[in-house]
Amino acid sequence: MAEVTAALVKDLREKSGAGMMDCKKALVENNGDMEAATDWLRSKGLSKAAKKADRAAAEGLVAVSLVKDGAGMTGAVIELNAETDFVARNDLFQTAARKVAATAVGVDGDVEALRAAKTADGEVINDMVTNLIATIGENMTVRRSARFSVAEGSISAYVHNAVAPELGKIGVLVALEGAADQAAMQELGRKIAMHVAATNPLSLSSEDLDPVAVERERAVLTEKAKEEGRPENMIAKIVDGQISKFQREVVLLEQPFVMNPDQTIKALLADSGKELGSPITMKGFVRLALGEGVEKADAPDFAAEVASMTGGN
Repeated sequence: MAEVTAALVKDLREKSGAGMMDCKKALVENNGDMEAATDWLRSKGLSKAAKKADRAAAEGLVAVSLVKDGAGMTGAVIELNAETDFVARNDLFQTAARKVAATAVGVDGDVEALRAAKTADGEVINDMVTNLIATIGENMTVRRSARFSVAEGSISAYVHNAVAPELGKIGVLVALEGAADQAAMQELGRKIAMHVAATNPLSLSSEDLDPVAVERERAVLTEKAKEEGRPENMIAKIVDGQISKFQREVVLLEQPFVMNPDQTIKALLADSGKELGSPITMKGFVRLALGEGVEKADAPDFAAEVASMTGGN
């Protein structure tokens, strides 16, 4: 059996929000496997692990940049991390984030290529960040980047919790294709981007949804139904219904539009296309939330408490 250490218990507690004893039991029951332990907690109704992405654990900024090109557009969103929230308010850091985003418009979404690319000033992004580290005194990194481009249509951006124009904690891009008025499409895309920021969908369509995510959800729901004492011969049917509901909740095109819950995003696009006189298709979307998946600094008091529970391991 794998050793259940204080660090494992602490990690699971921070990701799941469950109690320490429940986390320790989940790890013991699942031989130290973090993912299986997370699912075990969810099946027992002890965890909100599905929303762990809301718990940003790194600081810095998400930045967006848009460029029009005739009937088309290109947009980019990047994440520039630092150690403290204080740095995000620094003018030098904000200027750097904007430069990275502007450079990312010309780089096809690959973060390594972006780090090696040159800004409009001719400075390599990696060198710019290194110089900024020396100036400000905190470790920094260009962590993520994404880009969309359409030959005809619009790219819309929305920044949530903005600290300055085009800079904030959550950045969303929405790419729409069509021959309708570009300005009108961009406004439509911005509304959808605000919806994406609020709902955090997993995929654009049901076809795009990761089968592994669906099967994992099915396994959790099946175990939960058993825990609730549902009749064995009814569990499959119950879970099928819950999976359909799950897909409606996490697939963008199937979600009720936050500004009009009687209308799905799919219906919004169809109705808008009729109103603007040309069909509108969503090419894709991306949502970057600052610090997703990055660990926060250890809290000494909590670590000591967990260590006492696990015998100091």
